[in-house]
Amino acid sequence: MTLQTMTLNLPGPLYNRLKQRAERAQRTVEAELLEVAAVGMRAEEDLPADLAQAVSSLRFLNDAELWRAARSHLPGEAAAELEVLHLKRQDASLTQTEIQRSAELIRQYERAMLVRARAAALLKRRGYDVSVLKAEYEQSSARA
Repeated sequence: MTLQTMTLNLPGPLYNRLKQRAERAQRTVEAELLEVAAVGMRAEEDLPADLAQAVSSLRFLNDAELWRAARSHLPGEAAAELEVLHLKRQDASLTQTEIQRSAELIRQYERAMLVRARAAALLKRRGYDVSVLKAEYEQSSARA
């Protein structure tokens, strides 16, 4: 593997966040920057463009914003509509419009889950214990 040398000027706040992440992961700033670049490239290559865009910016969020993203979910109205369509599909066939709406809602759900998962993975990589997210999710599922 050929290595290329690069000089990169980073704004102070971005460098400080990168340095903090590196310290939490017990890596050098250079190693952390390489990891961020590699993860970003994989995200763009492995996902459809709209989903790649949704998660690519997560790595630039501060910790509080990442926690909010990790706790986000499909809005209640959309979740309820998706459930109604799912139940209707089990009992009868859906109209073409309902099939399209169901597909759209499923895509929204998948996007929300991907954002949550990637945000949790980033938090874990930053050294946080994300097991609380599982407990919160189980509690919210039990209430639903």
